[in-house]
Amino acid sequence: MPEQQPWDATGSGAISGAGAGGGMDLAMDEGTTLEKTPGGPEGTGPAGRPRSLWSDAWRDLRRNPVFIISGLVILFLVVISIWPSLITDQDPLNCDLAKAQEGSQPGHPFGFDGQGCDVYTRTVYGARTSVAVGVCSTLGVSLLGGVLGGLAGFFGGAWDAVLSRLTDVFFGIPVVLGGLVFLSVVTSSTVWPVIGFIVLLGWPQIARIARGSVITAKQNDYVQAARALGASNSRLMLRHITPNAIAPVIVVATIALGTYISLEATLSFLGVGLKPPAVSWGIDISAASQYIRNAPHMLLWPAGALAVTVLAFIMLGDAVRDALDPKLR
Repeated sequence: MPEQQPWDATGSGAISGAGAGGGMDLAMDEGTTLEKTPGGPEGTGPAGRPRSLWSDAWRDLRRNPVFIISGLVILFLVVISIWPSLITDQDPLNCDLAKAQEGSQPGHPFGFDGQGCDVYTRTVYGARTSVAVGVCSTLGVSLLGGVLGGLAGFFGGAWDAVLSRLTDVFFGIPVVLGGLVFLSVVTSSTVWPVIGFIVLLGWPQIARIARGSVITAKQNDYVQAARALGASNSRLMLRHITPNAIAPVIVVATIALGTYISLEATLSFLGVGLKPPAVSWGIDISAASQYIRNAPHMLLWPAGALAVTVLAFIMLGDAVRDALDPKLR
């Protein structure tokens, strides 16, 4: 008896005689249709593929007003740090003692400090120091702490034990007291000793975050599968673990950047950070503190610029944390 052909509900006989091969062809047709679809359901990309953590985070950040506002403030600070001449044409070290402590005047909206220097110009040029210290310190801390913590979390054993005890020692050093001791013997007026000190005491926090993140990532199934297929340790770290373990490090580093800026200002205020003739908000705040009753403008403008800068970086870090936290999705 001849084999009876299957018939679909529409009567078109579209799957007639297909058998197992017809089912495969149908699945391939559906896959082709998905690839041609310009957009997919929620949680998928343009080709219907699942979006990555980074694409989801960028989508959320673009819709977050906190990120937009803080990003614009930081962009403005970076621009005036690189090109301060865009908004001022005066020299921050050009002072006139005859105008000491005077208030706002045409061409000098912030008035003058105790040495007769233009407060507006010094506030603008002070952004260069703060941004340089914050960015360079964050890069150094993230690189050193991330590498040491990542290696300790990946290899474990004696390396992990030594790093854990070493971080405990550094956590026991008070930051301000350590700065007073370390920087009091430095005579340089550049930002590099301050950056070196921040990196020296800041890496343990990033190292612990990186260690925990790597320990969590290396236990995932895709890492175990790659190891079973013969992947080397370097390939596991660079291709499989680091991309999936770096998000917590980025979040902590972004928030810490604002803390490093305020730490530089604190050390400069105490006289052990940057030293004149360097231009720094901390130096200006320290010099203006004794004139706060007679000339409060000397203190308010650099202190306000410092507060806005630190707040902008902390808000940016909070927005990045919310975007990269999978528990909030």
